[in-house]
Amino acid sequence: MRSFLDRFNSFNPIISLEPRPPLRVGISCGDLNGIGIEVVLKCFEDARMLADVTPVLYASAHAVSHHRKTLKLDEVQFHRVNDAREALPKKLNLVNVWEEEVAIELGKPSGALAAYAIKSLEAAAQDLASGKVDVLVTAPIDKHAMQQAGFAYPGHTEFLQHMAGSESDVLMLLMAEGLRVGTVTGHIPISDVAQAITTDRIMAKARLLHQSLLRDLAIVEPRIAILGLNPHAGDGGALGSEDKERIAPAVRKLNEEGIGAMGPYAADGFFGNGSYQHFDGVLAMYHDQGLAPFKALSFGNGVNFTAGLPIVRTSPDHGTGLDIAGQGIANEASFRAAVWMAADIYRNREHYKTIGTNPLQPQKREKERREG
Repeated sequence: MRSFLDRFNSFNPIISLEPRPPLRVGISCGDLNGIGIEVVLKCFEDARMLADVTPVLYASAHAVSHHRKTLKLDEVQFHRVNDAREALPKKLNLVNVWEEEVAIELGKPSGALAAYAIKSLEAAAQDLASGKVDVLVTAPIDKHAMQQAGFAYPGHTEFLQHMAGSESDVLMLLMAEGLRVGTVTGHIPISDVAQAITTDRIMAKARLLHQSLLRDLAIVEPRIAILGLNPHAGDGGALGSEDKERIAPAVRKLNEEGIGAMGPYAADGFFGNGSYQHFDGVLAMYHDQGLAPFKALSFGNGVNFTAGLPIVRTSPDHGTGLDIAGQGIANEASFRAAVWMAADIYRNREHYKTIGTNPLQPQKREKERREG
């Protein structure tokens, strides 16, 4: 996957850019008994991955060596550094977050090992906050085990919100080629969904999606599809009033704000007949309404991105994979996509800062000041 600026230059050959340094990609190791370290090693086994990014994995040399030996990935080398600022280009760098040896049992519930996933995540996030790495890619964690080990957050997103000092809303956005799905509600019981769906909440999430499509993905004038809540989008009120009374008004108000939103659409037909292909983003009402079709269409190649944060964080679209851990069969495609997506989003944001900037404007103002 080429970065946005590479694609931009392919359409503008007169523009010449100086060679840019590779981005430093911080990587948290995730569940030590899962497939996180396996997909990291497999990803950077391909030297082409190191041309544009410099990976920095936060774990321990013992843990990585254990995975490498067990999975017969001995040809994958890593370079140990004491500080992420010492990371070398064209190498998989390792910051040793802990020194002690731990008993790794691939495929077993992580239990007490979750404490090391916390150590890895905290170290990576601290380096992201201090600018030692540019973006963060998180390997999958066992949320329940993490919380039992003292992790005070439901998941990565809430932790990173706290670290970033961001009190604003965020949006979980699942992305693959040609498909981007966000959800109005997140990890809540299905019995609570209808009450949580309000016109204001839909509009807030749609604004986040619109802004992310513009700033993070460089999509001009994005088109957003808003899904209904009830079967057949309520069927004119016969199957529930939420679509007519809450969702449709949100769509109208979004258009009044200049956001290209359409809907509400019945979710089954929308995905079944391929209507999603005509939109840049889809806003589903609840978790499984959006993620079930997304994973049916794109599982193994998708990326989970947290939109709305001041930092860039992505992750693969799969979990810890305990059922296949240690067998050497985990597919690294989604992790690879997460690395490229993080790099693209970072550079898109840098480019977005310059949009609308007129480099001649300061000179013009100075001339007007002198003549006035």
